[in-house]
Amino acid sequence: MLVLSRKAAESILIGDNIEVVVVRIDGNRVRLGIQAPQHVRVVRNELQGNVVKPMGTTSQSQIHLSDNPLDRDCMDG
Repeated sequence: MLVLSRKAAESILIGDNIEVVVVRIDGNRVRLGIQAPQHVRVVRNELQGNVVKPMGTTSQSQIHLSDNPLDRDCMDG
């Protein structure tokens, strides 16, 4: 595991097209912003088991149940 230290407004790049930005640090909480292509699935690890397939769809797309706007699942097309 690679461990990095970042300050607020600093970022790291993953590959050529994924950027993780430290948006805010508040006590023991860190708010992250993630910029990634639509085909890259981004979900909080603790919600990994809450991913469900939408009813009536035939695509491989998935939707996860969360009201957090930073948690998103990218739809294919």
